[in-house]
Amino acid sequence: MMTDLSTSNLDEACRYLSQRDKGLARIIIDVGACTLEIRSNRSVFEYLCRSIVYQQLSGKAAGTIHGRMLDLFARRRASADALLNMPMERLRAAGLSRSKSLALYDLSEKQVSGLLPTRRQLNRMTDQEIIDALSQVRGIGEWTVQMLLIFYLGRPDVLPSRDLGVQKGYQKMRRSREMPEPSRLARAGLRWRPYRSVATWYLWRCLEIELPTS
Repeated sequence: MMTDLSTSNLDEACRYLSQRDKGLARIIIDVGACTLEIRSNRSVFEYLCRSIVYQQLSGKAAGTIHGRMLDLFARRRASADALLNMPMERLRAAGLSRSKSLALYDLSEKQVSGLLPTRRQLNRMTDQEIIDALSQVRGIGEWTVQMLLIFYLGRPDVLPSRDLGVQKGYQKMRRSREMPEPSRLARAGLRWRPYRSVATWYLWRCLEIELPTS
């Protein structure tokens, strides 16, 4: 089983990152303790259903559509069998686009056929193996899987270098005029290993605070 982000590991990660990067150390002081929450109370299938619904939408709008979709299922728990037997018109009426509906059908087919790994199977896989496996699902790309690695599996060393929020956070932390290219951010993030997920969380939070002028 891969290491995850327990509370003790979060404290250790903050100490380590503060020693490795003075800029990040200032952010950690200003933001405070890392409160990164792992949400693993649903199946992999349910988590990915939610991820598909939330793609490219604001939190409030996505939450509304996700709630309407869950209303279509018994006990408001999405299931692959029920979804495959559900006409697209019902999904569209809940607010889902055609492309997201097709992605949900593909996810359901892979769940029913046994191609979608279980949580236990994911726990035995490397980050890259998980990215490769789940990216086979329509509508699921690297960024979506990276969010699963951080917020569902609690993997400690994930840096979504193409994430706009992470790029802006790094730019603000370094007081740079330009946002970093993903490749540059990935190289810069090597110093944060093996806690790049925690560094990512602080770069997101960096956008919510005012940095000292000096």
